[in-house]
Amino acid sequence: MKTIAHENQKTSIAAIDGGFSYHHQSLRCEPFANFFDEIIYIRDVPVTDLTQFETLIIPCRTNAFHLAPLSEQFQSYMKAGGRLVVMGETFPDRWLPDVSFTGMDTNFWWWLEKGADLGVRIVDTNHPMSAHVTKEAATWHLHGTLDPLTETQTCLIATQNGECLMFEDVSRHAPGTLIVTTLDPFYHHGSHFMPATTAFLDKFLTWLSEG
Repeated sequence: MKTIAHENQKTSIAAIDGGFSYHHQSLRCEPFANFFDEIIYIRDVPVTDLTQFETLIIPCRTNAFHLAPLSEQFQSYMKAGGRLVVMGETFPDRWLPDVSFTGMDTNFWWWLEKGADLGVRIVDTNHPMSAHVTKEAATWHLHGTLDPLTETQTCLIATQNGECLMFEDVSRHAPGTLIVTTLDPFYHHGSHFMPATTAFLDKFLTWLSEG
C-alpha cells in the first residue's frame, strides 16, 4: 500500500477496503492495483483525511451498516471538492441524502435466450465516460435502479425503459461530485466470475483516472 500523500498534495484515486476477499482481489491485485493511490481499510476511514484524494471509491457490497456512521464525513469530503463514487449493493439510500433505490428480481440467465438484450444503455454519448464504457461492458445483470432522480442528478447508464443504473451529481455537493451506480463489478471481478465486469472496471477506472 502506498503512503498517504503529504498535506495539500492530491492523489488520483483512493478506495475503501471493506475487508472482503473480493475487495482484496479487485483493489490490491493486478490488473487494477495500479489505479489506486491508496487503499483505506473501512475502520480507518474516520481517522483519515479524505480531502487528500481527488476520487474516493466505495466498492460493491461494502456493508451499509459500517458506511452509515461515515455519511457526514463523505458529504464533507464532497463539499471540499472530492468525487465520491458509490458502487452497487452498498444501499446508499440508507446513508446518503436524496438517493432513491428500487430493488428488482435479478435475472442471471437472460443471456441464454436467443437474441437476448438486457437493455442496458449509455444515456449521454457526449459525456466523457461514454468514450470508455460501452453498453457491452456495462451488461451482466441488474439488482435495481436509482429512480426517481432529483433535478441535479444526471443519468449516465439506464435500462431500455429509462430507469437509471448510474447517475452523476455535480451540483448538490459542489464543488465535489457524487457518482452512484447499482452495478456491482468489483464484487464479480474479485469473485472471479462475470468477465464483462473486468472489462467494465478497466474502462471505468481508466475514465476516473483521467479526470
